[in-house]
Amino acid sequence: MKIKILTGIISLFLISCGNDNKSNSGETKQTFQNKGHELVYNMAQKVGDYSKLMDKQDVVYTYTYQTPDGKQDVSTEKYIFNGELSYGAYTQHERSIPQLDGLVEQGYDGEEYWVKHNGEVLNDEGLNKKVLFNRPTNFYWFTMMPKLLDDGLKYDYIGEKTINDKQYDVVKVTFDLGETKPTDTYQLYINQKTGLVDQFLFTVADFNVLDTPLLMELEYEDIDGVLLPTHRKYKKSTWDAEVTEEPWINVTWTDIKFNNNLTKDDFKK
Repeated sequence: MKIKILTGIISLFLISCGNDNKSNSGETKQTFQNKGHELVYNMAQKVGDYSKLMDKQDVVYTYTYQTPDGKQDVSTEKYIFNGELSYGAYTQHERSIPQLDGLVEQGYDGEEYWVKHNGEVLNDEGLNKKVLFNRPTNFYWFTMMPKLLDDGLKYDYIGEKTINDKQYDVVKVTFDLGETKPTDTYQLYINQKTGLVDQFLFTVADFNVLDTPLLMELEYEDIDGVLLPTHRKYKKSTWDAEVTEEPWINVTWTDIKFNNNLTKDDFKK
């Protein structure tokens, strides 16, 4: 994603595995678990590591999620990076909460998750579960590339693979959190030419999507010096990154603005 990282499209509480050692010159030298870890580290420096997001303090953007049947979720998302505070105001929620009409707001203020419908606080178990999933999940997807260096992650270099005439280094990323329940798995395809993750396979432990992975393809934009995968699409795949004939689910982020002077009060219910 204390670090709250997902369940659902991710098992949360991610973590950075590089230990820094001092060289004889007094400079900090980054060490790595293995080649896979080094590739992920270099990728994160290219897109902008988490310290760059912390310098920007917060973000506001429009999130659009569209399923093949035409149903949409559209929300205004707000995050504070320090503490992973998260807010979403859903003006459309045809996919996730079709039973409600009007504005649905969700929030996490660093201590409490909450949901409101047309300004009224709700205490509904089903809706609360959606908040517990959506808030850390949406935050994690936005910050995923630098957070692939969070503590408690394991990296395995799988090898090289050619896809559509492009050469990739394939790195498997898993969680080592000391938990008995299943956690998510990521298989990154890092473009050897650009150093970016063009696509990745992932599982969703919270929904028992463990044997059949999903493939996410990414397109990046430079937003104020940070490379963000603002256009994303995914569908079922195999562990060889072979996609099915099913249509894609599309996710876009637009109107992205950093440094909005948000405060914790903006995330209170």
